[in-house]
Amino acid sequence: MKEITSIQNSYIKSLLKLQDKSRERKKQGLFIIEGKREISLAISSRYEFDTILFYPEIISEKEILHLFNANVNRIEISKEVYQRLAYRDSTEGIIAVTKVKDFSLLNIQFKNNNPLILVAESIEKPGNMGALLRTADAANVDAVFIADAKSDLYNPNIIRSSVGCVFTNQIAMATSQEIIDFLKEKDINIYAATLQNSNEYHKENYTNASAIAVGTEATGLSEIWREKATQNINIPMQGKIDSMNVSVAAAIIVFESKRQREFK
Repeated sequence: MKEITSIQNSYIKSLLKLQDKSRERKKQGLFIIEGKREISLAISSRYEFDTILFYPEIISEKEILHLFNANVNRIEISKEVYQRLAYRDSTEGIIAVTKVKDFSLLNIQFKNNNPLILVAESIEKPGNMGALLRTADAANVDAVFIADAKSDLYNPNIIRSSVGCVFTNQIAMATSQEIIDFLKEKDINIYAATLQNSNEYHKENYTNASAIAVGTEATGLSEIWREKATQNINIPMQGKIDSMNVSVAAAIIVFESKRQREFK
């Protein structure tokens, strides 16, 4: 087992690049997970690990040894190195260098014939993406499709704001056209959350195979979703403004869908 005590170490510098740059994550096929809960969720979702770094004054090697295969590298790091790598203020002494997954539509598998899917188009803010993934996990949807992605799912801010739900959801990333073609091919109804030519969301039937599509707060869903949707839907607004946070809107519609399905 190696030990690294200097933040000038070349490997530590490469990890800092992984944290900061999406380009590096794509180039190396690796990303960083921090904290016991998030790492445990990634283990449950069968992510593969490259290296585990731990600060022994917070967590011992014995505590983590049983979690990982013998072929996963383990590196003991100093307090200085750990503080430099740790992204969060309150951490648990463990950082995992993890292999990225392929988020292709080809990998999607549904457990039943009437899946419920959340589609998020062009979401830019990590906090919003994290909240959408938390909503999807809370409702136990069958998949999350990210259309025309504007952010890297392995961005530390998304992992943190999703509280690890990046790992608990079945996720696919593709263009809007590719996702629409996929949904049409499988006879999955598309409900596009938009003000244009729409019905109130609670008047629709989501008990059949359904995809709930939401867009950005600034511009909403793009024209292709509004035109290709089975039905456009809106949330009746009761106040002075005509919009709400995208994750809140998604939660309202997704949980109405779950209610109609008797939360099954």
